[in-house]
Amino acid sequence: MEKTKHSGQSGRMAAVFSVAAVLFSWHAGGGFATGNQANQYFLVSGKLGLVSALLALLLLTMTVRQAIVMYNSRGLGSYKELLETLYHPLDKLELVFEIYYYIMVLMCVSSCIAGAATLLGDALGVSYGLGIVLIGALLLVLSMFGAGVLRKVSSVLSLLILICAVMIFIVGIGRKSDVIAEVLRAPADMGTLPGAIFRSFQYAGFQCSSIPTMIACGTVLKNEKEAGKSMWLSFAMNALALVLSVTMLLGWKDIYSSVPGGTTIPTLTVCKQMGITSLVWIYYICLFLCFVSNGVCSVFGVVNRFEANDWLTRKLPNAMARRAGIAFLIMATAVCISVVGLSNIIKYGYGYCGYIGIVMLVIPFLTVGVYKNRKYLKNHNIPEA
Repeated sequence: MEKTKHSGQSGRMAAVFSVAAVLFSWHAGGGFATGNQANQYFLVSGKLGLVSALLALLLLTMTVRQAIVMYNSRGLGSYKELLETLYHPLDKLELVFEIYYYIMVLMCVSSCIAGAATLLGDALGVSYGLGIVLIGALLLVLSMFGAGVLRKVSSVLSLLILICAVMIFIVGIGRKSDVIAEVLRAPADMGTLPGAIFRSFQYAGFQCSSIPTMIACGTVLKNEKEAGKSMWLSFAMNALALVLSVTMLLGWKDIYSSVPGGTTIPTLTVCKQMGITSLVWIYYICLFLCFVSNGVCSVFGVVNRFEANDWLTRKLPNAMARRAGIAFLIMATAVCISVVGLSNIIKYGYGYCGYIGIVMLVIPFLTVGVYKNRKYLKNHNIPEA
């Protein structure tokens, strides 16, 4: 009996970690690995960017937690039903989310393809055009599998990414510890605080486009307590990586900003400036894994939404074929968008979607969502654990 109990506990922790890993994988590519989002959303606030980064991740994980609890407790079948439940009696607001979500998925996948293609060109000399086609094809294949495979792949990739990223950030921080210490000792410009807080909400707003993927993978969580554990674990993983990334970039900002094209993938520029060849190749591997994991997580949410569509079921009765067809349409569109480049996608595509995400997801889930979840769990005598 003791062995069975222990095995059960191990299985529950594995489930909790696997869901946390999916959110980490979603966030990894643009969030901290390239340094592009960190540069645009947090570095502009100086050392207050560190607080802003933590606030953004706290808002993100709290929002996703409420979404998972609402979805699982009611046995909902799609993110459409989830948003209708959240917005009820204003059910039609869900249509605004649909528009936001499709745009955001295209932005996420496009940024992954653009970033990975840039990486292939830098590392192997592959042309940008060929690179976006190759990466698009790889994401297409990986997106054809179900939530179970995604959770397993994300668990493995997350550990590899976290190890590689932390190694790079620590070396980078060590090389510029004097500059970083000076930045941290200097008085904070409190005039930048309102902007820093707003960018935290904006960042969480566009990262919340992960919700459809998270609720599909989060069905393995049995109750509110497990959802909470999973999101706190994800917060810890993401916070460790993002805070180290922002800290390192604070020390190297003057250098990577002065290099032509250095702000596109600032972390790569920093690795090259350190002159450690092995570290550059570790970063190539880490970033490639980030782009792949982020791209697959992005596509999967849409695939999961439409693969049970009646029209598709009649035309393509095979589940794998349905997933392939949906993923192909997303990938083809994303490949076209990726030609505008990574920085423009993040600045404009992510930025405007962030505004919508604040209004449609972050604030509703952390106010109305919390109230509805507590009321529903109490009225239906659903225990926390």
